[in-house]
Amino acid sequence: MSIPKGKLIAIGGAEDKGTALDLDNAYHNNLNFFELGILRRIVEEAGGPTSRIEVVTTASTIPYEVGENYLNAFGRIGCTDIGVIHIRNREDALNEEYIQRISTCAGVMFSGGNQFRLTTIFGGTQFLQIIKRRYEQESFVVAGTSAGAMAMSNTMIYEGNATRAHLKGEVKITTGLGFMDSVIFDSHFEKRGRFARLAQAVSANPSCIGIGLGEDTGMLITQGNRMEAIGSGLVIIIDGHEIRHSNLADIPEGNPLSIENMKVHFCAKGNGYLVQERVFVELMGKSTTPVMTDIY
Repeated sequence: MSIPKGKLIAIGGAEDKGTALDLDNAYHNNLNFFELGILRRIVEEAGGPTSRIEVVTTASTIPYEVGENYLNAFGRIGCTDIGVIHIRNREDALNEEYIQRISTCAGVMFSGGNQFRLTTIFGGTQFLQIIKRRYEQESFVVAGTSAGAMAMSNTMIYEGNATRAHLKGEVKITTGLGFMDSVIFDSHFEKRGRFARLAQAVSANPSCIGIGLGEDTGMLITQGNRMEAIGSGLVIIIDGHEIRHSNLADIPEGNPLSIENMKVHFCAKGNGYLVQERVFVELMGKSTTPVMTDIY
């Protein structure tokens, strides 16, 4: 397989958009996440504030509100050429205007919502084929937040209640958009308690690396392999390659899992991970997370 020339930016959801609440939280944590934020990094990787970025709201049930939020958020960091594409069904995906826009922009961002909508609406379409070709052959940025991140890989979680995810059969998996093989993304990872959900997905697909994305946190992926943690939170890596025991194949559905020797890595800002080599990298980015002090 050829090495892709583009970049993936998978975000765990609730990325800082510069709202008053976000800024209050940033002050409380003694960090200006907006200035160092994920949206700013997307713009930087796409070529700067004058580069055209298209926001695709297909996954959301409130697309116009989501689109307006992103227009405002990108505007706050000086972006002058942001578009919003409201594709609601497969017929919309055939729209020549949308195909032209996705063929000429510098990057695309898939919003949050329901990842199953992304795969059922875009699977097999020219719209998706163009994005994949550009990601493979050009310096093209594909970003996704929440559902938009979960759909990026070839293997995708589409359902799974976190409180029952330790039971066989409670985590549902299907084929994603296929920008990256050998990984499984999960989002809102810490806040929604999804460790067992991703662990079951990895135990069922031990050749895949599980990537649990915290909120306002993401992974910048280059060469289809090099991952750099960005944002304010934590990325948890689950590696099942060296599992020595798993009862998943032998127990009836609804029974609890038993797994031995599943590896876990915690990545904060600046840490990284090499997927093919399955290696944690302490300093993948320009800097790691600074030491924070409490504010009283």
